[in-house]
Amino acid sequence: MPEGDTVWRAARDLNTALAGRTLTRCDIRVPKFATTDFTGQTVDDVVSRGKHLLIRVGGEDGWILHSHLKMEGLWHVYRTGEKWRRPAFKARCVLEAGDVQAVGFELGFLRVLPRREEADAVGYLGPDLLGADWDADEALRRLRAEPERPIGLALLDQRIMAGLGNVYRCELCFLAGVHPLTPVGQVPDLPRIVELSKRLLEANKNRSRRITTGAMGRDQLWVYNREKRGCLRCGTKVAHELLGDDELSLRDLYYCPHCQPLRA
Repeated sequence: MPEGDTVWRAARDLNTALAGRTLTRCDIRVPKFATTDFTGQTVDDVVSRGKHLLIRVGGEDGWILHSHLKMEGLWHVYRTGEKWRRPAFKARCVLEAGDVQAVGFELGFLRVLPRREEADAVGYLGPDLLGADWDADEALRRLRAEPERPIGLALLDQRIMAGLGNVYRCELCFLAGVHPLTPVGQVPDLPRIVELSKRLLEANKNRSRRITTGAMGRDQLWVYNREKRGCLRCGTKVAHELLGDDELSLRDLYYCPHCQPLRA
């Protein structure tokens, strides 16, 4: 499941492949932008902002290809002519720069916007856990702003900290020993949760498989997706529910009733 660490790696790889190079092919397979063609323009850089990815083209007065991976999306880098590892019908964007090809598959969304509108597109995001703007104090301030909100919902709010997804939400609550429905104002050590968020993403940003237990083997997560195997620490049956601000935002929630009791 793509989260901030996945997008950070994608941006790093795309930036290495494309930055400073002139595009020799631009094929955007989204009806609204199908006629947009950046062939002949130079890629300035590729950056991540939380779970958003921005490909900047054509200088300060140029354009941005703004994508979000959502649940299934991914970007691949190939040598031109190399066989793709995903079916061609799933490709939403193909960018070539000489002998290098970047392909975005099953992107949750992809749009083109003027460079001047970048702040409007991603300016609402909180401090980026893997970005140069990371500010733990500001993240903590935003987290404390709604003390009655369940911590399990607050951690997914990209306006508070940009980059956390559902896997990290569940694992962070476990590591903190906090039930996900605990109101933010009742969480014993919020600064530790903010610090853990940063530490986990930094530890995983260069890994192809996400690890929160420190183990490189089969058991790499404490509770996420372990409802059939039990809590990795105590063996208690892991609870599996759905949690979201509304029906459209419901996400799988995993927690250990023994290690994370809901306190009155």
